Amino acid sequence: MSSSVDAFLQHVVTRNPGEPEFHQAVREVAESIMPVVDGIPAYRQEKILERLVEPERSISFRVPWIDDRNEIHVNRGYRIEMNSALGPYKGGLRFHASVNPSILKFLAFEQVFKNSLTTLPMGGGKGGSDFDPRGKSDMEVMRFCQSFMSELFRHIGPNTDVPAGDIGVGAREIGYLFGQYKRLRNEFTGVLTGKGLGWGGSLIRPEATGYGAVYFAQQMLATRSETVEGKIVTLSGSGNVAQYAVEKLIQLGAKVITLSDSDGTIVDTDGIDAEKLAVLMELKNVKRRRIHEYTEKIPKAQYLPKQRPWQVPCQLAFPCATQNEITAEEALTLVRNGCLCVCEGANMPTEPEGVEVFLKAKILYGPGKAANAGGVATSGLEMSQNAMHLSWPRDEVDTRLREIMRAIHESCVQYGRESDFINYVKGANIAGFKKVAGAMLEQGLV
Repeated sequence: MSSSVDAFLQHVVTRNPGEPEFHQAVREVAESIMPVVDGIPAYRQEKILERLVEPERSISFRVPWIDDRNEIHVNRGYRIEMNSALGPYKGGLRFHASVNPSILKFLAFEQVFKNSLTTLPMGGGKGGSDFDPRGKSDMEVMRFCQSFMSELFRHIGPNTDVPAGDIGVGAREIGYLFGQYKRLRNEFTGVLTGKGLGWGGSLIRPEATGYGAVYFAQQMLATRSETVEGKIVTLSGSGNVAQYAVEKLIQLGAKVITLSDSDGTIVDTDGIDAEKLAVLMELKNVKRRRIHEYTEKIPKAQYLPKQRPWQVPCQLAFPCATQNEITAEEALTLVRNGCLCVCEGANMPTEPEGVEVFLKAKILYGPGKAANAGGVATSGLEMSQNAMHLSWPRDEVDTRLREIMRAIHESCVQYGRESDFINYVKGANIAGFKKVAGAMLEQGLV
């Protein structure tokens, strides 16, 4: 790293001790954009980078709720409103035991660049709680969501901050959160995205992150005259993003052979077809069970407890679970096994050393802030539909999503093209940064 990157990172670490995920996210961006910052005096003079890493607002609050046994629990709730230079804060809510300020700050920081890449008028934010909805009854989840929104509603609004879902926050949670917001504010507005289709939601929104990652992979593969069709795919995760990435890959003729959760990985060498995907979706979305039960329904499939998918040979890899799920060693294994494209459906799923492996090997590597921007892009489209009080047809939303992912890819190529290689990490970071930095300069010291 250059001395200016080292000095800046030391400044960030000193001001934000004990936040390794946030430090990692900042380092990854700083290494790409520091030459741009050094080359434009106004960026230095106006302290653009220093302002970008400091949230405009960090909100923390307690969330008391009562379980079905009338026992009181107290969780912590957060909302990080990172940057609003391009529009209202936009980003998901995550309900998971691992949630802490470091993880939310990294996610909010990434969201600023991701939202910038979509070209839609959205700033970046993120929030959530250390509440884990797994194993909770619907009534328990409802009581928690109502308590959570009883504080959060003061800080959000359709022109201020528009949350969405993330890990642990699906259609059920969004419904309960919206209902409480409507009750407290006495208004029906597009304050949350990911809503039900009958009350302001958008077609394609549940599918958008998974579909978008596949569309981005198609764009990357086309630069080497390759297609998705016929490729063997390993994929991590089994939630919303993973499910719809699999659906789109099946439609395009790929052979997906893995899925995973935090307990282990299933390997189905015959390939996961539409019928098998329906089995998985019932297990995860209706019965809310663990992925190992897939092998009870599909006996030929193998279950690998406490393992991730990356040792399984593949041509395409889609990490769609969580941050830092691909280590340097696993990245080397992917490359040695002939993987030619890694497309991130999750946020920062590859450790920095793993990213270096991919870049050194010059395989196609799509970082999450570009590759998984389809979800927030379609959330932006949902916001537009809410503002106009209308609903676009499925084909129109899907066409707009494809175009946004194509445009993001073009921006990455524009700023990431090197002599014999497209560095999508550099391209995504510079493209996202320049738009946000330009808006911050024009708006003055705010």
